[in-house]
Order: sequence, then C-alpha cells, then structure tokens
Amino acid sequence: MEETVGALWHKLITRAAEKRYPQEAVTLAGMSKTAGIFFRALGGDSGLSVSATGATEHGARRSLLQRIAGSGERTELTWLDENTLRLPSVLDILPQRSLNRDLYLWLIALAAVDKPDTPSWVVRSQQATLTVFDRFPGIRSRYHRLLDATLALRPDSARLPEDEAAMEQAIRAALANPGSVDRLPRASRPPHPVHLWLHPNPPRTLPVQAGNAAPSGEPQQEGDGNSKKASDTQRRQAERVDMPDNKSPFMLFFRAESIFSWAEYVKANRPTEDDSDPGADPAADDLNHLSVAQDGKSVASRLRFDLDLPSAAQDDMPLGQGILLPEWHYKKQILQPNHCRLQPMVARAAAPCSLPHHLAATARRIRSQFEALTPARVWIRGQFDGTEPDLDACVQFTADRLTGHAAERGLYRAHHYRDRDLACLMLADLSLSTDAWVSDTARVIDVIRDSLFLFAEALSATGDRFSLYGFSSLKRDNVRFHVLKEFGEKYNAGVRGRIAAIKPGYYTRMGAAIRHASQLLAKQQATQRILFILTDGKPNDLDQYEGRYGIEDTRVALLEARQMGLRPFCVTIDEKAGSYLPHLFGIGGYVVIRKPSELPKQLPLLYAQLTR
Repeated sequence: MEETVGALWHKLITRAAEKRYPQEAVTLAGMSKTAGIFFRALGGDSGLSVSATGATEHGARRSLLQRIAGSGERTELTWLDENTLRLPSVLDILPQRSLNRDLYLWLIALAAVDKPDTPSWVVRSQQATLTVFDRFPGIRSRYHRLLDATLALRPDSARLPEDEAAMEQAIRAALANPGSVDRLPRASRPPHPVHLWLHPNPPRTLPVQAGNAAPSGEPQQEGDGNSKKASDTQRRQAERVDMPDNKSPFMLFFRAESIFSWAEYVKANRPTEDDSDPGADPAADDLNHLSVAQDGKSVASRLRFDLDLPSAAQDDMPLGQGILLPEWHYKKQILQPNHCRLQPMVARAAAPCSLPHHLAATARRIRSQFEALTPARVWIRGQFDGTEPDLDACVQFTADRLTGHAAERGLYRAHHYRDRDLACLMLADLSLSTDAWVSDTARVIDVIRDSLFLFAEALSATGDRFSLYGFSSLKRDNVRFHVLKEFGEKYNAGVRGRIAAIKPGYYTRMGAAIRHASQLLAKQQATQRILFILTDGKPNDLDQYEGRYGIEDTRVALLEARQMGLRPFCVTIDEKAGSYLPHLFGIGGYVVIRKPSELPKQLPLLYAQLTR
C-alpha cells in the first residue's frame, strides 16, 4: 500500500512540477529521416549521423515544486560532436504538436550553420540565428512563433534574485533581437535552459553507451559490431576512474541512509555481453556521470581465439608479399601514402564442389531469366557493305531515282552482335560481424555465401565478365583480400569450392579493400564497370579506423573509384545504413535489404536493373 501511494504521489507531484504536453509530443524516431535530409540540405556536414542526446544537468534555479518532486535538474539540449548531431529524443515542452516539430527543424537549421570556434555561447547563438535568417528567410516566421511559445516557459525575472534577473533579461533580449547582446551579466547560477539555442557546454569527457563500453585495449566480441542492434543510442557523460578495491563485499562503504546512491555501483561496463544486467540502462539514465573502470578480468578464451590470427598452416595462403595502399586522414586532410598493407589470399584447402542442393531450383530459375540478356544477333540495315542486299532500301532507292530525287544510301544489310560490354567486381564483407544469426538456421555469412553462388550463376548465364573477392582486416598492416574468382578465370567447381570455404573474421577496413578492387576493375576494357560492395555494416577496425575516420576514408576511396570511371554500388543488410550510406554512395547508390534471408534472390535482380 505504501508503494502504491508513493508511486501515485510521485506521479502527481512530477506532473505538477513539469509543464509538459505528452499528447503533443514529437519524437526523434519519427523525425529521424527528415532530420538527416534537412540537416544536409541546409549545408550541414554530410558525414554526421543523427542520434538522440542524453539529458545533462543545467544547474539553473528550480521552482519549489520541482525541488519537492526532485525533478527539473536535467534537460535534453541539442549539440554536435565530430561524428554526430545530437537532438532531444522527444520534444513535448510546447502546447502544440506543430510547434514541437518546428522546434526540431529550427534546432537542425541552427546546427547546420553553427560555428563552434566562437568563444562566447551567447554571441555564437545569436550569430547562428542571424545566419539562418540570412540564408533561409522562410524560417524566420517559424522562429517568431517558437519565440513566443518558449518565452512563456522561461522564469519570471521579477521573481529572481537581482543578478539572475539581469542575466534572464539579457537572454530574452538576445532571443528577441539577435545580435543585440555582447555578453551575459554574471550570476550566481547558470541560466535557465534556452531551448532555441544549442547546448552551452556539451559533454566532452569520454562519452559511452550504457552497457556497451569496452575498456581501452579490450576488443569487442562482435569484431566490428556491425550486426549489433543497440537499443540505447543516447550520449552519456563519463569519466575514466580506477577500479575500487572492494575486498570485503559485505562491508558497506556508504551510509545506509544514502540508499539512492547504490545505483552508482551497477556494473554497466563489460568487455563482453555475457550476463547482461537488465537494470544497467535505467541506472545510467538516473546518473549525471558514468564512472568507467577496467576490472582486470580476462575476456573469454573463445574471444581471444576468434580475434587472434590463426597459424600459417591453418590460415589461407597469402599471394605475394602484400600491397601498400594509401589511406585518407580526414582530420589532417591528407592522403597518407603506403599506410596500409593489403594481403591477397586464397583458400588453402578449398575442395572443388557443385552448387549446394538447396540453391539448385533458384539457380535454374535465375539462369533462365538472365539468358534473355545474352548477346543476340541482329540485322543492321542501310549499310554500304554487307552480306546481302537490303530489299527495303533497294525499293526506296529505285523509287527515288525514278522521281529524280535519288540520293546516296546504303543498299545492304549486315549481321551485328550486340554484346553486353560489362565488367563487374563483387566485393563481399567477411568481417566477424557476419557470424551473427539472422534466423534459427542461418548466419549472415551463410546468406552472403548463397548470394555469391547465385550471383555467379546469373552472370555466367549472361557471359558478362565478373570477379568475386572478399575482405576483412586486423589493423592497417593486415587487410585480408580473399580471391574467390578473378576476371580471366572461368566459373567452375574450383570457384564454387572457394566460395564455400569463406568464413567470418576480424574487422572491416573498407577503404583499402575498395582501392585495390578499383585498381583491378579499372584494368578491364568495358563500357560499364560496376563495383558491387556487399556488407552488413559500416567501416570499422581497431586502430582508430572507426566512426568518422573510417567513414571519410571509405568516402574518399569511392570518389577515387568514380574518377577511374567505375560505378560503385552498395548492397547492405544494416538497418541503420541510412545514417551513413548517403554520405558514401549518394542517393541511388545503395540499397538496404530489410530481410537478410532475401539477399541471395535479390542480388542478381539488382544487377539486372543496374545493367539494363
């Protein structure tokens, strides 16, 4: 009974203290596609993804009801880092749904023109506001509607202490007339959150995700983490600390009265995902700071086996001494020469085999469909030389000569073979994330293997030149490039054996693999040269090749491929690919397969559409 009354009281007092309109709420999940497109359309950094921010403590004066309810200490504000545009997960502070949606659009526009180098937060916010007005005049009317609504949320300066009242009046003047305030008066407390501006001091110290942070130097189990579906994408503020030495677990190191501080001792950081704590995420939501420590416990032995290189006798056979390739450093804006070593490899013990039985029926149907694309013999009329006379041209020429209007024309017809002048290179991601299961009976690597089988069956039916390769990586000195079928090689049982032998491992250094594949494809003399990339996630590796660094290196590698006259196209099963693939491949340069099990059937059809 006490718990029921307490929960009811908490609900009532919190609702009275916080003026929100949940029935008019707009969520970032509903705005995710619009937010990314709108941000890039307004000139925002196309390499940034859009994600939810975490609530941060603002330190401003709270009302009496808020202090009684224990609420109002933190709020969600918009900010940017080098990889992400962080927006509130939900906006329900305004009384109309249209106003909450317009607030999302205004914050996105402000972030698109923001210049973080400006030292003063108030001056920077006013300059960004004026820049939005200048570049996009149509947004000005929305801003004034939002201004009237948000000013009503701000505290009454008449009820504030003198120093805080002066600061509040300066903020109101800066909002009403951007550019009119040079600095804020000093006050004993920070100002009330300004929802029309970006975060004044966004978190910068070791941001991590609850329950998903690995200590420095500890590899993660997924290899590159591409297949993991993270349920919590909010940004956290954290600090690195030493692991507490609690040799007496039955001794309490805090007073029993401070029972609410127990949440700080939740073990939310684990090198692996075994024995996950369902209470870790709620505990992280209640904390202002996360303390991250390394407990020194070893990772499971199977993880070490997966990520260590196998012995030379068990590994694939290397071809040559490796190939040195450059890599783009986006912070320095330079192409680092000879930065990566790519090692071509071929399966050591890949026995020749036939097409798997479960693909036989599908392969027959696809081959029959693709045989219609094979080169056909056609007659070309009106030729000056050919195998036989063109009767229609001869009749027309005779009629023209009798009327005195004879003109020189070709009177023969000749056979012509319309060849499909195409060359395609398929580059498949074989990183450890492809070891994830997509159903009760199949893993991602199994789907990729079946896709390569059917793709090869389809292209062998058309006679198009094609090659198949796979790639994975373990840091920049070991980019593994698996040769499955080369351009000059016939598709046969030996190739099928190498496809059957593919296995997942390591990480996804995509830029180096694309550069070498582009060099191979550029040597083919063809009208169309298509670079097919089959993957399940974004670029990633252990040595800084993650996040923005890997994305930008891959993007530069793709630009280099286009300059060679190649046509890159990506096929992915990553549900979150929409946040980064438009930046890499452009609109229409990729496709997301929502059901991975359909990939083997869809891949040949996608190729047919591209080469139609």
